Amino acid sequence: MGRILICVKRTFIFVCVLICIISTLLLAITLFGHGHFHQSEEIEDILPGIVVLYVLEAATLVLSIFGVYGARKEKKWAVVLFSVGMSLASLYLFVECVKAYHSKHEMEELTREEHLAMIPLSGAKQKDIETIYNIQTNCCFLHFQFKCCGLVQGYQDWGTDIPISCLCSDEDSTDFTCVAPGNNTRFVIHYPNSNSSEDDDHKGLMDEHMLVYEKPCLPILISVESNAISLGIGILVALTALWDVGVALAITILCQMRRKVDVPPVIFTSQPPQYRELCDTAESV
Repeated sequence: MGRILICVKRTFIFVCVLICIISTLLLAITLFGHGHFHQSEEIEDILPGIVVLYVLEAATLVLSIFGVYGARKEKKWAVVLFSVGMSLASLYLFVECVKAYHSKHEMEELTREEHLAMIPLSGAKQKDIETIYNIQTNCCFLHFQFKCCGLVQGYQDWGTDIPISCLCSDEDSTDFTCVAPGNNTRFVIHYPNSNSSEDDDHKGLMDEHMLVYEKPCLPILISVESNAISLGIGILVALTALWDVGVALAITILCQMRRKVDVPPVIFTSQPPQYRELCDTAESV
């Protein structure tokens, strides 16, 4: 029985150290993300979420330290603080997982509606054009470039002026589906009002041998967004499970501490047993 309890305590300490390491890494990632979006226009919208992450990650970091201290020094208050705090944090993460799961389809529909409102791209706002242009050129997910053109109908969404970001190179033509645009289209090397170092002489090009990406960007963008949300939910579920394991081990240690307190003390006496005194009395008679 003693070996099992020692194993439980060691496992609890290991879980607390693992939670401490994960909380530190998440805190560093949050700091990096906060610094990255600090000067962007979206900082006001995401700042409340960043503050919540700061509080949650710092709290779990401190609670894990209390857990290690309570297990090693057998301090009941520290283990109780860990179990209560991690139970509340685990409950909060569970609620967030449920919310994220239910809002997944809503976010996909919102993304679809926002991008469909940009069509036709030839008459879209300059900000929207730059957004689509960046998706076609720079946007990637886990080193996976989109390699797409337009939103719904491919290059046809751009009308007669197709941006150079839709151009399919010879290397890409072997891995991605590329098609030839219509005869009445031309490639725009640097799109109107966009920042580019290309010469104005190359603004419009027409070449029957040039190819563009066939797949539109909107389905790929929604798929990547859906996978990112699913990945985030999976990470939250894993963290919740880890925290629940720590709480279960903490409760086990608390039960053992309570048993030690409830065991009655054993008192040893140095007085001789009473039967010797009776024997001595009988001999004297």
